[in-house]
Parts: sequence; C-alpha cells; structure tokens
Amino acid sequence: MTQAKLPLQESVSLESLVSDINHFEQVIAHWDENQKVVVEGLKNAIEALHKEALTRLIRSVKQESMPALRQAVQDEVVYSLLRYHELIKPPTPSLEIRVQQALDRVRPGLQSHNGNVELLAIKLPDTVEVKLVGNCSNCPASTLTMKDGVEQAIKTHCPEIKNVVSVNTPVSGKTSNTIASPFAAQEETGWVALANIDQIPKGGILAVDMDGLKLILTRVGNDVIAYRNSCSHLAKPLDEGEVIEGILTCPFHNFKYNLATGQCLTAPEMTLQQYPVTIRSGRILIKF
Repeated sequence: MTQAKLPLQESVSLESLVSDINHFEQVIAHWDENQKVVVEGLKNAIEALHKEALTRLIRSVKQESMPALRQAVQDEVVYSLLRYHELIKPPTPSLEIRVQQALDRVRPGLQSHNGNVELLAIKLPDTVEVKLVGNCSNCPASTLTMKDGVEQAIKTHCPEIKNVVSVNTPVSGKTSNTIASPFAAQEETGWVALANIDQIPKGGILAVDMDGLKLILTRVGNDVIAYRNSCSHLAKPLDEGEVIEGILTCPFHNFKYNLATGQCLTAPEMTLQQYPVTIRSGRILIKF
C-alpha cells in the first residue's frame, strides 16, 4: 500500500511570526498584573521546554552530520530561534576590522588638520601599534591627538586592547598651551556635555535626555559608550532593561544586546545606534 503524501505547507516568514507575537503582547499589555504573571509563567515554561528540546536536537544532529546542522542554521527562522535561546553565538568581527572601524571614526578629525593615522600592527593579546602621518606626525599636540582621539576610539571599539602605541609620538613631554589636537577643542564644535562618568552605575546603564534625544550610557572598562535609547526591534526604550554581565535585555520583547559592541544577540542584523563619546575631566561629552 502506497502511503499518501501530505501537501507541503507553505513557509511562514519571520516577519509574520514576529507580527503575531507582537499582536498578542499588545493584547496582554492591557491585562491586570495577576493575569500577566500567569502568562509570563506559561511563556517561560514553554520556552524552557523548547530550549531543552533544541539543545538535545542540536546535540544529536552534531553527532550525525555537522553539514546538515550548518545548513539548517542558514534558515532565518531557525537561526533567530537558536539565537533567542542563546544556543549559538553571533559572529564577531575580527579584531583588525574593529580597529580599522575605530580609526575610521577619528580620521575626519585628523584630516581636518591635514593628517591621518595608519594601523601598523596588532600585537596580541592587548596591544595595537599605529603611526600618525601628515601634519599629525610632527605636530606638537600629537600626544593629545593620540590620547584624546586615536587611543580612546580603539579602546571603545576593542575593549580587549589595553595599549595603543604610536611609533612617532613622544612618550612624554610638554605640549604647548597654544596648540591643541583635533580632538581637544571639540566641545566648542559639536560636542555636548551629558553627565559625569561617576553617574553611570557599575555594570549598568544611565539614561539621559538631550533636547529630546534619548540615550543610554554604559561603561566598558575605562571607556564610555553612548547608544540611542531605542531597541532596534520596535524602537522601545531600553533604560528599564536588565543588564547582566554586559548584556542588556529589552524589557518589552527580550531582545538582548552586547553593550560593548551594540550588537543584537537575538537578531544579529540589528545593532544599537552609537554616538561618538569623549571624556574630559570626568565629564562625558557626545557629538550629534
């Protein structure tokens, strides 16, 4: 007897599935707290069941065929679900790419003084060597340029880097008070003071509002990073979200963000909007 084949079910888009979830979340938002607690408990129980089932499935498929598992993860719905349950990690840009991205952020300031910066070497585990070129190579304020611009940008984008060395910047020496680096006078050219660095709670975030622009500030090592206070999913505010070990969770839809990079761990194609930050005498300044 020939077994009848069932018709293939049409695939459902990720957008459609997320839209359904959002619809029910909006309905639940109007319920009283007791009802919400029950729904949250049910959701957590179902998610725990799904995560355990997916964990066992992945373990089994790994033993049989890694190529099959890699192929399955290419599906956006599968990938999103595995990311949501933190069963796979997002791809991290290489250290060299992140260093170059940091240098690209400071190049406009250097170029305004007919200068530039080149990456010479990355010496693992924690050192980067650069070279100031053009007018910046022999400027009396080159030490300030390195400290206020290049070094801070690299350490913000690459928290694992502890030492930024310029091969043509004096290690010590006095700088003329009449000459400033491209980054020394930026408070008067678009930089606005937001808060003091001590106001940012250790291991947490600080919400600020600058003329209607809502931001969150976080500390990564000795550096401060500023993001728009807006989840990349549905633009909900993030400042009430929980921060655990550098991961911020959106309080509305549980999207998770790495505060060191701004990358969304739930949907890697989404990132937080970042703003340039500098620190002067303990004050945090941002450029719009």
